[in-house]
Amino acid sequence: MITPSYARMMAAYTRWQNQSLMIAADTLSDGDRAADQGAFFGSIDATFAHLLWGDSIWLSRFGAAPAPQATSIADGTAPLPWGAFCARRRDVDALIIRWAESLDPQDLEGDLSWFSGATGRQMSRPRRQLIVHFFNHGTHHRGQIHAMLTRLGTTPWDTDLPFMPETAPHL
Repeated sequence: MITPSYARMMAAYTRWQNQSLMIAADTLSDGDRAADQGAFFGSIDATFAHLLWGDSIWLSRFGAAPAPQATSIADGTAPLPWGAFCARRRDVDALIIRWAESLDPQDLEGDLSWFSGATGRQMSRPRRQLIVHFFNHGTHHRGQIHAMLTRLGTTPWDTDLPFMPETAPHL
């Protein structure tokens, strides 16, 4: 069973890892970030864009933010210019932190219903499961970005939770 403390830990982890990947990706050229690397979404930029879109759409479903303008997975992988992406990513990471800090145990109870563009139908799942999915989805796609960055010769920070800086308030 997850708790608000779990969400706060994972929100801090999300921000820490996104910062690591952006710092590593910043050492690459725009062309390297945009090049097809054979990943599911192709490039580093498109994978970053998908992750940002996914975080934004789930935050809107959780009631923490307005829905993003892009309403489909295809639209959500259109990359922003690098500087604009980094600024937006930092803003969304701060929003994730604020959302997680605001959670009470009762916020994890019950089901959440939404219309899924991926399935074309109404969906309903336990909130706890969807919060775990939210963080798991990010970890999955950051792993893809990490692999692409490593292949291009840049080294992001360690990804293991025990090595997250102790400055995170939840630890």
